[in-house]
Amino acid sequence: MKTVIQRVKHASVTIDGKLKSAIKQGLLVLVGIEDADTAKDIEWLSKKIVNLRIFDDEAGVMNNSLLDINGELLVVSQFTLQASTQKGNRPSYIKASKPNVAVPMYESFCQALAVLTGKPVLTGEFGADMQVELLNDGPVTIIIDTQNKE
Repeated sequence: MKTVIQRVKHASVTIDGKLKSAIKQGLLVLVGIEDADTAKDIEWLSKKIVNLRIFDDEAGVMNNSLLDINGELLVVSQFTLQASTQKGNRPSYIKASKPNVAVPMYESFCQALAVLTGKPVLTGEFGADMQVELLNDGPVTIIIDTQNKE
């Protein structure tokens, strides 16, 4: 699983001109799933995300996690994170899981995050043409690939 995690003041997803999801302070997580991903990756990544100390404490130092600030989560599937750009100028998405694999993994990932935070995780819509809007706070953007966790 590859993720781009952005600390946001607010973020939203709009589909066909209709607001699907919106959060205030928290994290926007873009996630790309490949066939090599497992339930262990979901467990490791979800714990890592909710415990990342990337929010400012009272001294302005990044010491607080999403849990510490009681922040919100918006998780958006993004198969393009699995793009291979090694050859030519047209990215290949061969590593991106097909929906029959990716959808259950995406749903399990969102559920794991919801359990860890104790609150609903807002989402986009898998496979939809989404417009994602955010106000990156900092900016703080972290990339995590579970294939590189060791």
